[in-house]
Amino acid sequence: MKAVVQDRYGETDVLRCSDVDRPEPGPGEVLVRVHAAGLDPGVWHLMTGLPYLVRAMGYGLRAPKVRVRGREFAGRVEVVGADVTGFRPGDEVFGICDGAFAEYARARQDKLAPKPVNLDWEQAAAVPISATTALQALRDKGSVQPGQRVLVIGAAGGVGTFAVQLAKAFGAHVTGVCSTGKVDLVRSIGADEVVDYTREDFTGRYDLVLDTAGNRPLPRLRRALTPKGTLVIVGGEGGGRLFGGVDRVLRAALLNPFVGQRLIGLVAAERAADLQSLRRLVESGAVTPVLDRTYPLGQVPAAIHHLQSGQARGKVVITV
Repeated sequence: MKAVVQDRYGETDVLRCSDVDRPEPGPGEVLVRVHAAGLDPGVWHLMTGLPYLVRAMGYGLRAPKVRVRGREFAGRVEVVGADVTGFRPGDEVFGICDGAFAEYARARQDKLAPKPVNLDWEQAAAVPISATTALQALRDKGSVQPGQRVLVIGAAGGVGTFAVQLAKAFGAHVTGVCSTGKVDLVRSIGADEVVDYTREDFTGRYDLVLDTAGNRPLPRLRRALTPKGTLVIVGGEGGGRLFGGVDRVLRAALLNPFVGQRLIGLVAAERAADLQSLRRLVESGAVTPVLDRTYPLGQVPAAIHHLQSGQARGKVVITV
């Protein structure tokens, strides 16, 4: 089968589209014919091995343990392994795995769910990681409640576009922060207010601030919170090659016990129950994936360059 592989850490020149053996599903796993795969910032981190903390987390100290990139996908079940009870060949699914930038991928049944019936393959592939992250940030870490004021920083990104819609679905008043060219998009997906950070800074106090892949210092984020408000940090930029954006999360965790506000970092869990929740929200019309553009499998390096440029509006997806 065709797959995008790498044998060493580095920039996009380490990636190549190659013929590799088709994986075989083990117990509790299925083999999926991948039709589309989502692209998220985690792909860049696993490609480069940066920050170095990524390597220490078990992804390979000197070289990637998993050669095939890509982690979220939508496709059709081809083969089921032993002990698989919830799926059978022919089922249309979406979920999370290792090695989604390929014609076939092996996935655990506890990280899969039936594909939303109202989404095509590309739309469905945009959901698993980014929407799950937004859901857990708002519902689990942020404990969002109806009527609360929620600020989403990075509202036009992959996680941000889902966060705006989910916060509205939970009954919150949502302010989105983005650049000039993305203001109309953020408003169109339901934000009550939009702040163009190139022209003004956000003001006011919020019950919940969700910072997606930002680099604003903790004191500035805390000033945007109510005295008992919650800050949830998802990813981040800067912080150096050792810790990267995790640096802010660590400092927030150290400060959290000594302040009245809740300062929390999120590392999203991967579970079928959340995919099922998202499927219901999508099928109800409360949430719709925002797709920026698609690239064929052979152009994954170009897709990563586009995502890293910061110009993407919503999700970038690879078609297979």
